[in-house]
Amino acid sequence: MSLMHGWIPITVQVVAALVLVLAVGWRSRRWRLIWVPVAAVVGGGVAALAHWYIASDGLAGDPAPNQLWLWVALSGLAAGVLVVGWRSARWWRRGVSLLAVPLCLLSAALAVNLWVGYFPTVQTAWNQLSAGPLPDQTDRATVVATAAQAQAKHVLPAKGSVVSVTIPATASGFKHRDELVYLPPAWFATSPPPKLPTVMMIGGEFNTPSDWLRTGNAISTIDAYAAAHGGNAPVLVFVDSGGSFNNDTECVNGPRGMAADHLTKDVVPFMASNFGVSTKAANWGIVGWSMGGTCAVDLTAMHPDMFSSFVDIAGDMSPNAGNKVQTIDRLFGGSSAAWASFDPATVIAKHGPYTGVSGWFAISGSQTAQQHRNVPAGDAGAVGLGGRDATGNPGDQTVAANTLCGLGRANGFDCAVVAQPGKHDWPFAEKAFVASLPWLAGAIGTPGDPPVALPGQTAGPDTVMASPVPPLNTTVRAQGIGP
Repeated sequence: MSLMHGWIPITVQVVAALVLVLAVGWRSRRWRLIWVPVAAVVGGGVAALAHWYIASDGLAGDPAPNQLWLWVALSGLAAGVLVVGWRSARWWRRGVSLLAVPLCLLSAALAVNLWVGYFPTVQTAWNQLSAGPLPDQTDRATVVATAAQAQAKHVLPAKGSVVSVTIPATASGFKHRDELVYLPPAWFATSPPPKLPTVMMIGGEFNTPSDWLRTGNAISTIDAYAAAHGGNAPVLVFVDSGGSFNNDTECVNGPRGMAADHLTKDVVPFMASNFGVSTKAANWGIVGWSMGGTCAVDLTAMHPDMFSSFVDIAGDMSPNAGNKVQTIDRLFGGSSAAWASFDPATVIAKHGPYTGVSGWFAISGSQTAQQHRNVPAGDAGAVGLGGRDATGNPGDQTVAANTLCGLGRANGFDCAVVAQPGKHDWPFAEKAFVASLPWLAGAIGTPGDPPVALPGQTAGPDTVMASPVPPLNTTVRAQGIGP
């Protein structure tokens, strides 16, 4: 049951509006002329404060829908009616006034969810809030047993496995939550396991390590890819870039934690020592959504000796925690030099020519814009400019993508800006991952997967043009691995 469209959001909001009307009521002349306007001012003030906070902290990707501000204001109105009207209200109206507040807050939450797509369905929300099982999740003991069985029978498992890991923060000291690793069927083929390529998966500003699995549907995507490629796929590591849900580190080292050191100095060595993955930069990639997209570009530009390919899905021009002055203060303790050391444009220009670095910049664009560029609606297409907002002007992420890709090309990057219909939300991130995975898997040397040309580029003699990822409901068949 969808939480982004259909009957559930509409029903909740209609009921909330009716209950609020009953809570306000007609009452007395003094109530209508004095106290209802007071409650309305409270509601408007709450909405204005929320708008200021979101703008000040740089939380917005796309502009928030107008209904969000409406429901925030109505939540404030409901709270004001409850407080100022409590003494004069009858018992039943007091009950209705109490009920109106959570209903309006729930309607505001549904508007936020419509904005960011964090909970696409009721099941997703329940699993996240109840910490339910993740797709393909198992434990290390079962992984060992599955590997032994696969090698004894010379048959790969039908799907990959997801295991929770506690990665020591020995180098960074960064306090973080448990992280997650996806092992594709091919990982179970031999002992020791093959040195497979690895992709670091980074979520948005407010995140948990499981967001890409629950909300971004990454496991269904990678399992379907592996099924279509003989069990071959990259290992995925779903990292914790924040340490807590609302700690926006932007993957930098600073007052909010040594997040960059954790990702590069803790995670990468751990994956090599615990899962036998390749340590070569040519076999490592990063996929990031929103803030994570900024991280993907930044980490690759700063560490081309560790990462060679990235997918930046609607990332910013640079680490962002407000305007530039606020960002330098909040993320870097007021140090402009520290900010410059993590600013992708500065890093790329200072580094000079890169070798073997490639990137896919995914931006959201309207269906009209797609058709204008002769790209079929729903398909990815390389563009020079795109991803325009409701006014027809390029959005911030579009400007960032084109600027960084242009600067990267001037310094040796192989990159493309790729537009797809959608908006700045998790469903768009899922579509972008599906579209970019064949290219990324080939770029980092997934066994048996030839290099795939970036959209809009000509395939060379050893490359093939991008082809769609199999549908997410593809039936996975066991693959033979030996005589």
